[in-house]
Amino acid sequence: MVDVLDPKNISGPRKAAIFLMAMGEEYATRVFSKMNEQEVADVAFEMSSIDHITPEMLKAVSLDFVNSFEGESKMIIESDSFVKNIVRNTMDPKNASAILGDLEKKKQEKPFIWSRNVNVGTLAGYVEGEHPQTIAMILAHMPSEISSEILMALPEELKGDIAMRIARLGQISEDVVRDVDKALKLELSGAVGPGGKAGGLQVLVDIINGVDKSTEDAVMEYVEEDNPEMANDIRNLMFVFEDLTNIDDMAMREILKKVEGQQLTYALKTATDEMKEKIFSNLSQRAGEMLKDDLEAMGPVRLTEVEEAQQTVVRAAKELEADGTITLGKGKDDVLV
Repeated sequence: MVDVLDPKNISGPRKAAIFLMAMGEEYATRVFSKMNEQEVADVAFEMSSIDHITPEMLKAVSLDFVNSFEGESKMIIESDSFVKNIVRNTMDPKNASAILGDLEKKKQEKPFIWSRNVNVGTLAGYVEGEHPQTIAMILAHMPSEISSEILMALPEELKGDIAMRIARLGQISEDVVRDVDKALKLELSGAVGPGGKAGGLQVLVDIINGVDKSTEDAVMEYVEEDNPEMANDIRNLMFVFEDLTNIDDMAMREILKKVEGQQLTYALKTATDEMKEKIFSNLSQRAGEMLKDDLEAMGPVRLTEVEEAQQTVVRAAKELEADGTITLGKGKDDVLV
């Protein structure tokens, strides 16, 4: 799961938003007066999604201010009024109204994004009490990594049914999504606006790719019994660790740059000889020898740790594909000609 407190995961506009909100409206207004309209819009949008500033968040963007907030669990921020005041005090009424209107629209395009800041166990407990169709709708709209953890936490007898409902989920009314989002976040003290989105096979596949092996098996067994054709479609869409044997060497080298040595060692614990050869052939001779030595010296390892390491490698591959660095095929039949 992404560490939202890691400075590497905080964008420039969000860092600026955290700092300016900590400094107060008067200071932020003066800074906004020195920025262009696009910069104001970008930072204001980030401000509108922040409800509190923890000491850790502030430390990540400015170590000079850590001591000022030590011991405080959070600093409550009236983000809506804060943003409105500084935008209106900085810009002419027409441009201010346009930016604030755009902010409201953007907030509604990100349903359930607040779930990233909620304890997954607590969230799963609340979600479990809902009707299966409601659970499916919620998981289809949440970030896939959060949905994966919730699906793993649900009772075994629910997992397959929920998965099927996600795959068959059509377009959901924005009003319905807004109502469920609002109700759930109020119970959990979250905040952020909703929007509408369809479920479908790809949504389900994104979720399955983040769950553990037992949950994946439970889901696929249920789907196989209910709809074998759908199960086959899901398998064709899924990308698993062993599929990396089919990517080109340049792509593999890019992936290996993003994976820590220990994670790679764990990932290869149960890998096929073909997978190991693919890895070793794309490492330098020295790095390859070190990896082989680590594998030989490794004692018994929990299967869950191996699976998590393999998922880490797959996630790195998908991130590189998402930013256009590499291309991942769906398997050996996905040949470029």
